[in-house]
Amino acid sequence: MRKWIPLTAVSAGAFMLLVDASIVNAALPKMAADLDSTFTALQWVIDVYTLTLAALLMAFGSLGDRLGHRRLYLAGLAVFGLASLGCALAPDAVTLIVARAVQGTGGAAMMTSTTALLNAAYQGPDRATAFGLWGAVNGAAAAAGPLLGGLLTQQFGWRSIFLVNLPIAALAARLTVRHLTADRPRPAARPEGAGAVAGTAGRFDLPGAAAFTLFAAALTHGLIESGERGWSDARVLIPLAVAALALAAFTAVELRTARPLLDLRLLRTPAFAGLAAAGLLLTAAAFAELTYTGLWLQQVLRLGPLTAGLALSPLAAAAFLTAPAGTRLLRGRPPVLPITLGLTLIGAGSLLLTLVSPAGGWTALLPGQLLAGVGVGLATPPMMSAALAAVPRERAGMASGAFNTARQLGLTLGIAVLGTVFQNTLRDRPGTDPRHAYATALDHVYLTAAAAALLAAALTALLVRRPTPAPASGAGPTAAGPTADAPVSAGTTG
Repeated sequence: MRKWIPLTAVSAGAFMLLVDASIVNAALPKMAADLDSTFTALQWVIDVYTLTLAALLMAFGSLGDRLGHRRLYLAGLAVFGLASLGCALAPDAVTLIVARAVQGTGGAAMMTSTTALLNAAYQGPDRATAFGLWGAVNGAAAAAGPLLGGLLTQQFGWRSIFLVNLPIAALAARLTVRHLTADRPRPAARPEGAGAVAGTAGRFDLPGAAAFTLFAAALTHGLIESGERGWSDARVLIPLAVAALALAAFTAVELRTARPLLDLRLLRTPAFAGLAAAGLLLTAAAFAELTYTGLWLQQVLRLGPLTAGLALSPLAAAAFLTAPAGTRLLRGRPPVLPITLGLTLIGAGSLLLTLVSPAGGWTALLPGQLLAGVGVGLATPPMMSAALAAVPRERAGMASGAFNTARQLGLTLGIAVLGTVFQNTLRDRPGTDPRHAYATALDHVYLTAAAAALLAAALTALLVRRPTPAPASGAGPTAAGPTADAPVSAGTTG
């Protein structure tokens, strides 16, 4: 039916950008061999994509309101498509990493625009149906990433995982131009102090956006380099010091500007602060370990990319199937219940993953992945609604952007931290049989992930007591931004 063409245009872009967060996992060993890259370079191939997504989400959300979300979505599709071509043609690891950063920039522009476009394209029951289908597509993208990456890599080579984006981006752009009405940028409004509604037009918080981007990039750089160089190396300490200074600068800028990128008073609400931290820890615990599990599957067990992709899929598939069933079964219950239960199951699943042994096979992953996937399916859907319920209604758009940024940053930092744990364990066991060394390193990775998930469960139980909305403050009540009504699909990292 023609009325669902706008949904197709938006969902195609969302599927593409979310798949690309995990599609490279099964292709990493082939990339490393072809490009003669180091372990650190492998981390950056994944991390630079999620880093640019996390660092730019809030900034692009504000720009979308100023420039128009349809225009920003089309620009994001163009940048993403061209960067994908650059990834496919990359002659070395450095070029691939740079192209992945540009790809993440396009993805951030697309991600911030999708919910606004759907909100404008549909009303009433059709809007609920559209968001439900969009959420299902997001969940399917997470489940399909490793499998699709393995299939394409095995059949056509690793470069094909990026080339496949070109026809999808072209189709999404064509449908967007023909079937999505251009939205008008919001008119400039007078500053109203720190209580001004985020995302309205006016002076863009460029200093805040620059400081936050520098903070995220420097912190990630320092953590990744620590795995190879140790914590005392200047090439680790300097980025970490820069990150600390950038965070201080970001805090100072946000406290003084009339229209901040992030109103820091939101973090004074215990429930919102706790849920943002839990969202960050969830993605770090549940999804970051897949990178190192994939290396074990191919480099130690010698599985092909397709089989390795299948072995990495149960977690996302279980989350995708659990989310709708859990939402129905727990409807009417306080959100703290499914969130805390889900995070606890992620921790328990991560502990079960330590069943991996030097003599074991990939089937040892199944119990832990399935249990963790059920936890993701239970915890993720109510997280966003609970976070938005904890803040004033006129802060819903800003809170949504901050929460999604925390989740993306969780994946970025999770890959960096777990990579350091992984490398340090391997370095401490020189001369050890590779199977034993990898199994021990993975045990440490899984134990760290379990600790992160259980910490998130504790924070949620302690801080998210009552799902009552915070009182309105600053500017008078306004309609919540379109992201306030958008469901967050389980099993995604975005």
